[in-house]
Amino acid sequence: MKQTNILLESDTNELEIVEFRIDEMDAHNNLVPCHYGVNVAKVREIIRLPQMSRVVNAKPGVEGMIKLRDKVITVINLAKVLGKDTGDLVADRVVVLEFNNLMVGVLVHSVSRIYRISWKNVEPPAHSVHSDQVTGLVKMDDRIILVLDFEKIVGELCSESALRPLSESALLPSEGDATDRSQKTILVADDSLFIRNTLCQALRSAGYVVTEAENGAEAWDIIQERLTWCGQDGSPFRSHISMMITDVEMPQMDGLHLTSRVRKEETLKDLPVVIFSSLASEDNKRKWIGLGANHILTKPDLPNLVRVADELTR
Repeated sequence: MKQTNILLESDTNELEIVEFRIDEMDAHNNLVPCHYGVNVAKVREIIRLPQMSRVVNAKPGVEGMIKLRDKVITVINLAKVLGKDTGDLVADRVVVLEFNNLMVGVLVHSVSRIYRISWKNVEPPAHSVHSDQVTGLVKMDDRIILVLDFEKIVGELCSESALRPLSESALLPSEGDATDRSQKTILVADDSLFIRNTLCQALRSAGYVVTEAENGAEAWDIIQERLTWCGQDGSPFRSHISMMITDVEMPQMDGLHLTSRVRKEETLKDLPVVIFSSLASEDNKRKWIGLGANHILTKPDLPNLVRVADELTR
């Protein structure tokens, strides 16, 4: 975990993933190995499945509850969530995840090892075969590891971790605030279609113009394009982009590397940057502010989104 903290603190554009398997059976009853990954920063521990209690009227995919020391946590059957035919295969390992101030267990068939890789080697899933449960592909020598969108998966099964639409009152400007939101453009970078849509819908409902990017590399390309426009007509950059909101975990370029690049560009030194992440612990918040972020929003809480946007785009 010390290594993970170093990765989150420094501008390395790297991550560590835990690889695990959820296998399935094909039409001829042959085993098909399937490889998945999750950021180590979300992994609390990996255990054998202890005694489990069933949950009454649980959603499909919620297998039950287990007691882990002083806590009772929900266990998700990931094979069911992903629609796999597992035949008689038994999932007896639990990957305990902690993010969004929530702890959940995920049933898997096996866990192999931890890999340290560059985000440049994590590719976005092809649109032709895109699944909103997958946010990235890692190409290994003999297999492909799919990086899953656990914010979406857990959010749909556990109501306490779900992103909720903003209320009408949360979309209204503060009393006496004469800001014309329609003249402000916010760049939103997040690899999760589910979360990006939620953010963008809230900001557009409040009256902002929103430009979307699927990852940090795409966001940086958009910024470079706007810088070119500024050089051509002499306009200030913030007339094109008034603020940036970025996730941390993204293929190609993560949000921390993106933030660092923005802060190293003289023209962008006053561009407000907000980091929106499920990894926003108090320790990480301090590190990210030190990296150049103006504000941190913690997933899945959105009530302050528009207020923060109003303050930073004035």
